[in-house]
Amino acid sequence: MTTPVISVVDDDASVRRSLVRLIRSCGLAAESFESAEGFLAGPHDGDVACVILDVHMSGMSGIELHERLSESPDHPPVIIMTAHDDESTRQYAATHDLAGFLRKPFESGALLEAVGRAIQRDLRY
Repeated sequence: MTTPVISVVDDDASVRRSLVRLIRSCGLAAESFESAEGFLAGPHDGDVACVILDVHMSGMSGIELHERLSESPDHPPVIIMTAHDDESTRQYAATHDLAGFLRKPFESGALLEAVGRAIQRDLRY
């Protein structure tokens, strides 16, 4: 069995750093990418067990990346996060199979709970 890796995709470097530190502080492996395109291009540090996506990024959005990942039947669970709490994003979150939907700023515990649920949903772990 491989170690689950949590991938953080956000164009804000400070958010990426803080989320990676938080995830690693819980004994989990984490990697970060500054764009959806960067995530798709890889390489990955291991078996991606969960992807945490910012909704609003330059280039491909987090929602577009989620839709792209969803094309594969065995894609990792996805948590989306946003600072722009608008109706279309809430509607997307309510109607798609997400492991979590977080509005920035959020408590670290809320993120870790969503990550835990995501890993449990992934039958590889």
